[in-house]
Amino acid sequence: MPDKKLKTAVLGLDDKGRLLLEAASQIQHLTIIAVADTDTNLAEKIAARYNCSPYDDYRRLIIENQLDCLLVAAPVHTCAEYLKAALKKKFHLLKLPPLARNFAEAAEFVQLADDQGVKFAVANTRRFAGGFESFSHLLDRQHITHVFLIEAICNAAARRHQTWQTDPKLAGGGVLLHNAYEIIDLVNENFGAPQQVYALTTNTAADRQQRLYRTEDTALLTMKFTDTMFGTLISNKTIGPARYEITVYAKDKILTVADSFFAVTDLLGKTLRRTRCACDLSESLRKQLTNFALAILEPDNNKLLGAADKNLRNMAVIESAYLSARTAMPEEPQRILKMTRIAP
Repeated sequence: MPDKKLKTAVLGLDDKGRLLLEAASQIQHLTIIAVADTDTNLAEKIAARYNCSPYDDYRRLIIENQLDCLLVAAPVHTCAEYLKAALKKKFHLLKLPPLARNFAEAAEFVQLADDQGVKFAVANTRRFAGGFESFSHLLDRQHITHVFLIEAICNAAARRHQTWQTDPKLAGGGVLLHNAYEIIDLVNENFGAPQQVYALTTNTAADRQQRLYRTEDTALLTMKFTDTMFGTLISNKTIGPARYEITVYAKDKILTVADSFFAVTDLLGKTLRRTRCACDLSESLRKQLTNFALAILEPDNNKLLGAADKNLRNMAVIESAYLSARTAMPEEPQRILKMTRIAP
């Protein structure tokens, strides 16, 4: 194992940012030298706890430090220009999802990282959740074959959102981009991106005019992968408890998977296998961060998981869905992917 420690800073200290910071502090290959948040008191308080430098200005953090790694939890609308500056200084970046607000912005980030020769990854931590890890292993080992239908559910527990999260220009999108991103990532990773996407979106605004200027609270996607394989995705934040689940219908089995379990039944509903799995967000973050650090320190021996260029498929599916919601027609992610010379 390499002895070198990578000089690291964390941008954004909301709940997710603090979890990211705590996980990073436990990775032997990383040393935290700075944290930043627009809340001065919060930045100083957290910095004191981790014995590092506080910043309330993202620009100053980038300019005043020569980092190896920048871990990003801040919303993109608050730091997009600073992320570009960080890439130009050859900082390796790991960002909590989503990759960007839209496909064009994502492609710009990916292209810049490629031009500068640095690593850029998205922390799709659900890949490391026990249930979804087991799901991927089953597919890899060909235990589930001849899939013809995929159903994905992503219900985010309703909660009070900040104003920017309802603004399409600042947020880029609603539940599809910010809540369903990792479910879309899992579908793309295990089955490839769909050929076509047809989408309906809406929100709870009182009238049609208001709905046009709000991000969506509910999204319904129909996806065509091949002539014999289709999928649906439903995402909303208005009803029910949080639920992230994928059901796969195959020739002789049905597989249902979530963060903490997976179950296999026959076509009549008889349970063939049901397994409870470990599900710890902190542990998932540590796995992602360890891979990120080793992919930098020993790239020949460690493939980068969640590479940003691969995440362009996720952004293309989401961009296609938003375009479809406007045109009322199916759209093709591959056509959007052709907008960039980076091949995912």
